[in-house]
Amino acid sequence: MPRAQSIRNNLLAVLACLLWSSAFVAGKKALEYQDPLNLAGTRFILAGLMQIPLCGSLVAPFRMLRQEFPTVLLVSFFHTVYLYATFFIGLNWVRGAEGAMVIGVGPLASALVAHLLMHDDKLKGRTLFGIVLGMTGVAFVTLASNPWNPEGLKEFFGLMLLLSGAFVSAVGNVVVAKRKGGLHPVALNSAQMLLGGFILLLLAFPFEGLPGMALPGVYYGNLLWLSTISATAFAIWFYLLSRIRVSQLNLWKFLIPLCGSVIAWIFIPGEHPTWPSLAGMLLIVSGIVVGQTGAKKS
Repeated sequence: MPRAQSIRNNLLAVLACLLWSSAFVAGKKALEYQDPLNLAGTRFILAGLMQIPLCGSLVAPFRMLRQEFPTVLLVSFFHTVYLYATFFIGLNWVRGAEGAMVIGVGPLASALVAHLLMHDDKLKGRTLFGIVLGMTGVAFVTLASNPWNPEGLKEFFGLMLLLSGAFVSAVGNVVVAKRKGGLHPVALNSAQMLLGGFILLLLAFPFEGLPGMALPGVYYGNLLWLSTISATAFAIWFYLLSRIRVSQLNLWKFLIPLCGSVIAWIFIPGEHPTWPSLAGMLLIVSGIVVGQTGAKKS
C-alpha cells in the first residue's frame, strides 16, 4: 500500500474512533429523557436517512435491501440491532467512562474472531503483544472505575451486555470484510441502519411503548449528534474494512476507551480519573503503537 494512502487510512480510522468516543457522554445525556431501545431505534433510522445522499442514488439503500436482504439483515443484526441494544441498555446501568473501557475489548474481540474465521488474518507475535498490552490498560482503567459498588449486580450485568456486544460486533466486521468490493459500503451501511433502527423500534414497543416526542431540546441535540456519529463513523469504517485487514484496523479502537473516558471525566458530573486509570491510559497508547508497527511488519 502506498505510504500516502496508508497515512490517509490511519487518519480516517482515528477520526472514526474519535467520533465514537463522544457517543458515551451523548448517550448518557440522551438516556435521561428516552428509553434505551427507543433511543437506539430512533438514532439509527435518522442516521440511515442522513447517509442516503452519500450513496450515489437516493434509492440505492432501498435497492440493496431488496436485492441483498440476507446480507443486510446479517450486518444489521451484528452492527446495529444486537450491538446497540446492548450498548444503550448497558450504558444505562454503568458510568460513561466505565462503558468506554469495556467497549475497549472490541479490538481484542475482532482480532480473535478474525483469526478464527478468516484464513488470511492470523495473529502475529508483535500484534498479539500490542493487543495484550492495550487490553491490560483497559483492565487497569476498568478496575480503577470501581464497578463493585452497592449496585454491583446491576452494574455487572451492564458490563456483560457491553462485553457481549463487542464480540458480536467482531463477527459483523468479518461479515463485512468477506464481501470486499462486492457491495457499495455507504449504501450497505445506510440500508443496515434503516433496517436495524426499524427492528429496534419493534423490539421496544412491547417493553417501552412508543418513543417520547415532547422532549427538551437537549435531548434532540444529543440525538442529532449520536445519529451524525453513526452516519459518519460507520461509513468510514465500512470503507476501511474493504481495504485494511480486520485485526490491523481494529487496533485503532483502543482510542475509544482512551478518549471516551477523558470526555466522560470532563463532561459527566461525579466521574473523575485515578492514578490506576491514568496508568492504564499509558498502556493503551503503548498497545496502539506496538500493535500498529507489528501489523505493518506482518
